[in-house]
Amino acid sequence: MQKSMHKKRRIVPSKQWYTALLTTISQAFQLKKNPLPWGRAIGAGICSGIPVLLGLLAGNLPYGMLAGIGSFTYLYVFNIPYAQRAKKLLFVMLGLAFSVGLGTLVAPHPLAAAIIVGWIGAIATFIFGAYKVAGPAAIFFVLGFSLATGMPIDQSAAPLRAGLVLLGGALAWVMGMSGWLRNPHGPETTAMKKVYLELAKFMDSVGSAEAQEERQKLVLLLKSAEETLYAGHVSWQQSGEYQRLHSLNDQANAIFLDILAHMDQSKDRLPAHFGRSVRAIASALGEKEKRQQEEKQREEPYEQSEVTERLQASIREALAVLEAPVAALEQERIGRRPSFWVVLGGSFDKNSIVFLTSVRFGLILAVAAILAYSFELNRSYWVTLTCAAVMSGSTIIATFHRAIQRSIGTVVGILVAIIVLAAHPHGLLIAVFIMLLTALTELSIVLNYGLAAFFLTPNALLLAESMGQQQSLSFYASARLIDVLLGCAIGLVGTLLIGRRQASALLPHYIAKTIRSQQQYLLTLFSEQKNHSDLRASMERRKMQTNLSNLRIVYTTATGEIPSDKTKLEFLWPVIFSIEQIGYLLESCLKSAQCPILPDQTLSQLLLVFENMAKSAERQTSSAKKTIPPISGFPQLEREIRELQDALIMSTKA
Repeated sequence: MQKSMHKKRRIVPSKQWYTALLTTISQAFQLKKNPLPWGRAIGAGICSGIPVLLGLLAGNLPYGMLAGIGSFTYLYVFNIPYAQRAKKLLFVMLGLAFSVGLGTLVAPHPLAAAIIVGWIGAIATFIFGAYKVAGPAAIFFVLGFSLATGMPIDQSAAPLRAGLVLLGGALAWVMGMSGWLRNPHGPETTAMKKVYLELAKFMDSVGSAEAQEERQKLVLLLKSAEETLYAGHVSWQQSGEYQRLHSLNDQANAIFLDILAHMDQSKDRLPAHFGRSVRAIASALGEKEKRQQEEKQREEPYEQSEVTERLQASIREALAVLEAPVAALEQERIGRRPSFWVVLGGSFDKNSIVFLTSVRFGLILAVAAILAYSFELNRSYWVTLTCAAVMSGSTIIATFHRAIQRSIGTVVGILVAIIVLAAHPHGLLIAVFIMLLTALTELSIVLNYGLAAFFLTPNALLLAESMGQQQSLSFYASARLIDVLLGCAIGLVGTLLIGRRQASALLPHYIAKTIRSQQQYLLTLFSEQKNHSDLRASMERRKMQTNLSNLRIVYTTATGEIPSDKTKLEFLWPVIFSIEQIGYLLESCLKSAQCPILPDQTLSQLLLVFENMAKSAERQTSSAKKTIPPISGFPQLEREIRELQDALIMSTKA
């Protein structure tokens, strides 16, 4: 009997592992419910096709294909403010041109090329990670460099090739910035719409089980909207519409704090028309003709209390900001984003997950390139490209998904390529196919990366054949298949071997580090120090913001590790939640005119509470609860500190 039970204990974990593996594999084939980006897809298709058409008209298709590499700049266009977008696209355009020029120069030296491609991947990954910029990150820089190393060796052609890529990038820059002429503050307006819609959802959820989840979403959106507004700030030109959006953002924060005050005093739901009124503000944003019509449905009778009356007043004030003429808006001082070097410095640390991920990315990429060159594969750069694409997954599980998707997608993509190339496209047909395949790639990538690979592969094979590299389709297809499978294997194995539990190991350190940075900022905020410094630009505030952002990345990465301690991470979620809420409330204190200077005794007790929590997180041990002194005028902050202390105690029991 004992023997039988012992066998059962050994079998169950293997069944669980098998079930988890099947679940992970099935997730790789799921289609995401994302809206199709038609505008982006059409723009990408046009950007990729125009250089090819110009090359055909000039009688030099390879030159058109080279310029087409620069058109990948358009794939970095996302809904960010135009002031930030202009700089980002310029950086990408120059980076692609530099990568192609450098690849041309080092093409005769395979080992040097392998090391340099690792550096390019690591640097691009680090910069995009530090700035938390959405997009393909290092992939297309690696692609530009790798394609150049696979072209006919001619070091003297480096300036010409880089120049052609720069021209293609310039076209993509113009197309990416074209929306500025029509709606210069479109991205900022979209960000504020999202905030007010989520604010309405949070109001509707008050008093229900969904309130905490909606609260977390709203805090993240408020932080994101503020960053978007700062990114869109141009010191030499501040339009009235931008000032309106900034005032609406401040008002959204005020409404949120009023809701929290209501939750502190009552478990009752808010009147339903409050949420409808806030949605009306969201729908009227950017649509002046609707504003007067929406105003009428906001005024409804309701049972008043002190808090609900204040909340209704805050909503009316947001409406007043929306309706006010530009001249009547109060000109506020707009904060600036940290400088380029400050942002990079915040992530350049031996314990930074961004830094460690970048090092891992570059190292595995260099190894993949060295192995590909060593085996003297026909198109060795496809190994490097595939490896980079697979490792672009934000977590290890995402990397595993990408390896499966890329492999199967390539097999199907080769079948698509056979159909496309069987038509023997030439001249205008080549440009049409490239535009169509690029647009389909952009449409499908939001649904599933494997679907995108269906169109990536024929596009790559069409590019190879059009560049004058005369080989049979079977040659290209077999080379592509072998190289992609090898690249997937290297990327996946490398990611699993190097730092697979890195984020989990760093999590206690980052929790403690973030709590201590909040402690330092709180001291500056509630002491006489604030009278002698600019708190908006203070080092304490920057450290807290950087640590909060890094903590979220580390926690998200830890949840996607293989294996991961799901139970422990679930117990840590309330800790992460409370830390983020405290960060938001401290920022709200900065904006409040009622922020007091606390007595030394109160400050000392608060510092003791924070240090005690930091040590508890660092050592992963429970410690005695400390008394939290009252914080005059900010009961929500006081309550959230208490909840963080309780959450840390609970997390040590996991």
